[in-house]
Amino acid sequence: MGLVEDLAGSLSLKNTPIILGGLLLGLIALRHLQVVWENFRINRMGLRPPKIRDTGLYGESDHTNHPKGTKFIRTTIKMAAEHGNLRLWQQMFRSIGGYTGEVRLVGRRIVFTSEPENIKAILATQFGDYGKGEGFHREWKDFLGDSIFTTDGDIWHASRQLIRPQFIKDRVSDLECFENHMQMLFRTIANGGALSGEDQMVDMEAGNGKPVDISDLFFRYTLDAATDFLLGKDIKSLSTPVQPFADAFQEVQRVQSVIARAGPLNRLVPRKTFWEGLKVIDETINFYIERALRLDEEELASKSKGDEGYTFLHALAGFTKNRQVLHDQLMAVLLAGRDTTACTLSWTVYELARHPETVAKLRAEILSVVGPDRAPTYDDLKSMKYLQNVMNETLRLYPVVPFNVRMALKDTTLPRGGGPDGSQPIAILKDTPIGYSTLVMQRRSDLYPPISEKFPDVDVFSPDRWFHWQPKPWQYIPFNGGPRICIGQQFALTEMGYVLTRLFQRYERVVSYMDEIDGGKPRMKSDIVLMPGDGVKVAFFEAKRE
Repeated sequence: MGLVEDLAGSLSLKNTPIILGGLLLGLIALRHLQVVWENFRINRMGLRPPKIRDTGLYGESDHTNHPKGTKFIRTTIKMAAEHGNLRLWQQMFRSIGGYTGEVRLVGRRIVFTSEPENIKAILATQFGDYGKGEGFHREWKDFLGDSIFTTDGDIWHASRQLIRPQFIKDRVSDLECFENHMQMLFRTIANGGALSGEDQMVDMEAGNGKPVDISDLFFRYTLDAATDFLLGKDIKSLSTPVQPFADAFQEVQRVQSVIARAGPLNRLVPRKTFWEGLKVIDETINFYIERALRLDEEELASKSKGDEGYTFLHALAGFTKNRQVLHDQLMAVLLAGRDTTACTLSWTVYELARHPETVAKLRAEILSVVGPDRAPTYDDLKSMKYLQNVMNETLRLYPVVPFNVRMALKDTTLPRGGGPDGSQPIAILKDTPIGYSTLVMQRRSDLYPPISEKFPDVDVFSPDRWFHWQPKPWQYIPFNGGPRICIGQQFALTEMGYVLTRLFQRYERVVSYMDEIDGGKPRMKSDIVLMPGDGVKVAFFEAKRE
């Protein structure tokens, strides 16, 4: 015991600051050596892209006294809160005179790119070199578990194989689920907002031309349609002004976005509302899971194989009884099924309300194909070229997931970003995050033909451009690409097309009130998906019947 007592005696309070200071200096020295070794490995492997320095967005010089990298993190989080992510990324790339650069955040190297060839490599040609990575899985696990969106390798492949059969053409082309909620959507538009109960009386004629935030109603509509499709029972958010499930889902997404952007500092993000929201969501989803698992095999088969009473949950429960697997996949598909469609519909109406000539062309096509009353079929939707152009143009300007990230799963490369003109490959070490933006890429003027009468500026909404032009491969990927391309892409496009068709069968005119709110410059909110930051305030006018 004498040695232990002597050692304990030497560790007096008087010596503690010296010991702690020594440990801190040792950690700093160790981290410095790690960075030096990392830089040596990168330089030995090949070239590296330019360094992204001060973005200049807040007028701060490079000499401000902030810990290395924390200023960039603060700027990123602040710009996200102000819905200024597009401006931030464009400024980053302008500062280096190219579209691939790197930054070091709290000692960690991160590469940012909006180069089509790099995105193609990440998503397709070098698919095995890049994935979500363990860090992404750790950050998102509380929200999306081990779902298709958070995993790699065999677990990801098993998730995709489990979900794929639910999005085959026969399922996607069954439009009854969409129609079931359209009449309620029409009533909420006439009411000027969500109803106070399904039985609320609504004067449909008096509601003609009434201002409404159609974005809010689209999110409610797609949540009702998604929960109906997934669980077999919708949560009736169109007829419930304050819907705890919907509010919880939105808040969890907001906090999750902050966690993802905080990088190495994400443990400092307050999570109280996050955990409260997850509890509300889990209680609802787990209720339906338990109800499905109480069914015997014959009952499950009848609900999953026949069109009558089909639900996504029952179909999955026919393959697995694992409650956590069912929960995780439902959460992932609910996120995609609700937000993908609602965001794109919101942006479509935002732009249509500013372009009455486009509305007239769209409505003329719709009436020529399905008339003023008949519900469209799947084949009807696919045959309407101008409708497809409208959706494509919206997704070009407002891709659903504007910013994304992949992790290098091993030492590898990206094909562009190095050399004086950025045309040569760059070295990427294992565990390096690669942030990429389809939003920036799809608005790069250098990737498009020159401005002409048939081809307006790339920032202008013009569905007609699609009659004369088709994007080159990997320059337009609103649903990502490669093996991880969005599995529900056709489901989303079908639902969007259906809703737009039904809307403009009924309404001949839509008027925007957004100029007085955003001055014609939309604020792009991107917690996870890209949505209008100020809603979409418009008024619909019904066509006169003869």
